[in-house]
Parts: sequence; C-alpha cells; structure tokens
Amino acid sequence: MDFKRRRLAVTLRNQLNYPLQFNPFVFSKLFLLWIAVGIVGGVIAGFYWTVLEGLLHFLAQFQGLYVIPIMAVAGLLAGLVIHFLGDPGEMDLIVNNIRFKGGRLEPKNNPSMILSSWLCIASGGSAGPEAPLVQVVGSTGTWIARKLRIKGEDLRSLSIAGMASAFTALFGAPLGGSLFALEIQHHKHISEYYQALMPALVASCSSYVIFLLVTHIGIGPTWVFPIYATPELNDFFYAMLYALAGTAAGWLFIFTVRQCRRIFQKLHVPIYIKMMIGGLIIGTIAYFVPLSRYFSHDELNVLLEEQFTLEFLLILLGAKILAIAFTVTSGWRGGFIIPLFFVGATVGMIVNTAFPGQNLPLIMVSCMAAINACVTRTPISTTILLATLTGFHHFIPILFASLTGFFLAPKTPLINAQLGVKE
Repeated sequence: MDFKRRRLAVTLRNQLNYPLQFNPFVFSKLFLLWIAVGIVGGVIAGFYWTVLEGLLHFLAQFQGLYVIPIMAVAGLLAGLVIHFLGDPGEMDLIVNNIRFKGGRLEPKNNPSMILSSWLCIASGGSAGPEAPLVQVVGSTGTWIARKLRIKGEDLRSLSIAGMASAFTALFGAPLGGSLFALEIQHHKHISEYYQALMPALVASCSSYVIFLLVTHIGIGPTWVFPIYATPELNDFFYAMLYALAGTAAGWLFIFTVRQCRRIFQKLHVPIYIKMMIGGLIIGTIAYFVPLSRYFSHDELNVLLEEQFTLEFLLILLGAKILAIAFTVTSGWRGGFIIPLFFVGATVGMIVNTAFPGQNLPLIMVSCMAAINACVTRTPISTTILLATLTGFHHFIPILFASLTGFFLAPKTPLINAQLGVKE
C-alpha cells in the first residue's frame, strides 16, 4: 500500500512539472474529418433546403381541385425516378446498415432519393426532409471514409456523424440532432454507439453553422408557442397525464400505418403506379382538409395562431394521421418526425378545447413529446429537439412526457430495424 501511495505521489509531482499543451487530439486526422463531414453535410442540407423551398413556392400556386392531379402526377414522377435510378430505401434500411453492415450507407442511390423526395415533399406529401437528408449525408460520410481507407468503428462513427449533421441542420439543435442519430438506432439503449457521440456533436456543430450561412435562416424557435409560466411541481404530473393522450395518438398512428402498409403490399403493381395511387389519396385528403397537406413545418404555426372548433380539430387529427400513413406506406419519400409533432400539437389543442382553462403550452408540448417518443423510441433527443423548436426551455416536464410515451409504446416498434434483428 505504501509503495502505491509513493508511486502516486511521484506521478502527481511529475504532472505538475508538465508544460501546458494543447490536446493533440484537436489536431488529429479524425477530428478534422468530423468537421469536414459536418461542413459537407451543411452544404448539402443548405442546397437541398433552398431548392425545396423554391419548389414548394412554385407548387403552392395550385390549390383547390388542382391539388389532387398535381399530387398524383408528382407521385407518378417520383415513382419513375425510383424505378429507373434505384430504390434508395427508408429508415429501416439505414438503421440495419448502421447495425449490421459496419455503418456503411450506400451513396449510389442518393440521386434517386434527392429527386424523388423533392417531388414528394414539395407537392404536399405529409413527410419531411429529415429522412432523405439523413440517408444522403450519412452515406456521404461513408463515402469519405472509404476514400480515406477508414474502416471499423471509425467508419461507422463517420456515417453516424453525417446522419447527425443532417438532423441538426434541419432542427437547429446540435445536441438533439446528435442524440437522435444515436437513439434511432435502437429502442432500448444507445450505449453501444456512445463512442460515436463526440463525432456526431462535432459534425453537428459545423453543419449547423454552414446551413445557417447557406440558407440565411434565423436562429430561434421554429414555432411561436404560447408563453409558459414558471413550472410548478404539479406540472410534472400533469405532463405525464397529458402525455397519455399523445401516447394514445401514437398507438393510433402505428395501427393506421400498419393497416395501410398491408393494403399497399397487396397491390402487385410497379412502384410508380403505387405512388400515383398514394398521391391521389393524399391529394384527396388535402383537398377536403387543406391544413393536413405538407409536412407541417409552417402549418403548425397556423394551428397555433388561429382558433378552431373541436369538431374541426378532430377531423384534422384523423386526416393528418391518414395523410402521413398513406404517404409513408405508398412509397413516397420523407420522414415523419415533424408531421408527428403536428399531430401531437393537434391532440393538445383537442384536450385544451374539450377541457378549457388548462395550461395550453404544457398540454401541447407534452402531447408532442409523447407521440414522437412513442413512435420513434427517442425520448432523450425528443426532449431537446422540442425545447429548441418551441422555445419551451423547461426540459423536465418535456422529459416526463417523453418518457411516458416511450415506456407506454407498443412492444413492437414501427421502425422494425429497432428490434435489433437483422432483416
């Protein structure tokens, strides 16, 4: 024991004599690669978003009955792109490749993903750009790693860093985007990917700065939420209570998606016909309930600003769930995170309208957190993302709601690859 103490004392004295130096890791090859992946991701995300905004403004001219043929044609064209350029896959494929193929995301189908998702999102599909960008930027990380002969866990980390930088560019939350890229891999824990957290954070920060420079989007909450007063102890319990409504909506959404998936699996037709049929259905829903159209990035602010009756909110809830379900099961490309937040906000409005006098911002953020955590199994990142997007900076009530949705989620996740079983 005395020997160990003397050795420790000598070590401490030697450390005191060491000159102060920079951490050599900052100048390492891997650190610079993480920054490079983030910069490339920010450029790609900025270019993608700029073109998408232009297409959205152009196609937004077509309203009323024109919505139905526009979305049918968009589905047909997007399907033809996928038919001739290759199927880029969906989130299940990304998670499977990260888990079972050493993190290798194939970039060969990126042109197909970019073109088809532009058509699907801009024409009014109820799916957002996060999933396409995750595939494109994540596979770019893989491509960079291959060119530099990087293998093993470093390659996987670069792919995850690319995914995180894509999430961050769109959501404006480097920490939330990084954790989402890790949490989405598995619904039980993220410990096996913890070593990828630092690459994801570094890439996310550089991606966010570049994305802001390219798009000139301001820094601040995306949605203008009502002001939330200082939290009280009871708010944590109310958050869990309100989260039950969001979780129920999550169960309904998962059930609806599975039923729609069965319907389209029975259609033995080419992908472009299936997507055209999907476009007709989504377009018809959008014609009767216009607020259900698009991926709800802007529509959520409309929901917050205007007053709606309980009957309309219930119709909107059903229409939006059906629109998202038909979008993601008919082959249309896009992600459902932001649309799910819209569904959660609608549920919150329904609860507040049915039982007036409640804490509206707490109800809405609780329902939004619960439904997303229920469907995507990402309670930690959901908490941080929502706090950033809504300006609701009291994390604990959101976390209580997220955990409620996570633990009350169905046994089998919607993203089958989260089961951890190779398909």
